[in-house]
Amino acid sequence: MAAPKRKPEKTPKLAVGSSRILVVEARFYNDIADALLAGCAKALDEAKATWDSITVPGSLEIAPAIAIAIEAAEKQKQPYDGVVALGCVIQGETFHFDIVAMQSARALIDFSVGHRLPIGNGILTVDTEAQAWARARLTEGDKGGDAARAALALIAIKRQRSKR
Repeated sequence: MAAPKRKPEKTPKLAVGSSRILVVEARFYNDIADALLAGCAKALDEAKATWDSITVPGSLEIAPAIAIAIEAAEKQKQPYDGVVALGCVIQGETFHFDIVAMQSARALIDFSVGHRLPIGNGILTVDTEAQAWARARLTEGDKGGDAARAALALIAIKRQRSKR
């Protein structure tokens, strides 16, 4: 029996509006990437966050791009408060899917924890293109929006805890 679908609560209106967010999107599946970015952009705009976007070829390139961009932003004294990672990995006939799915997630978690940097993971890992669309569309799963809201929620937690 499948677990019931549950939508996460909206990000509380804590001081996240002044947040500066980096969005890194893998463009391997361009149309799906567009849908994920639309949801992400809507959520960030609703939160009144400012954001920059960079693109990479695939999901394995997201974490290195984050590391490069974060370091450059810090050197320019314009650090990011958080990151949203967007991409899609669709099961194929080889073991490559497992490597990309697991290693992209591991790299994001390692970087987030190691740098205390809020990262919303919007990398879809699915069996079929139909599953990807169901998760990517704003009117259905809106995983791009969910990833943005996750990053904003972590930023809010970080700001709350740093005031203590």
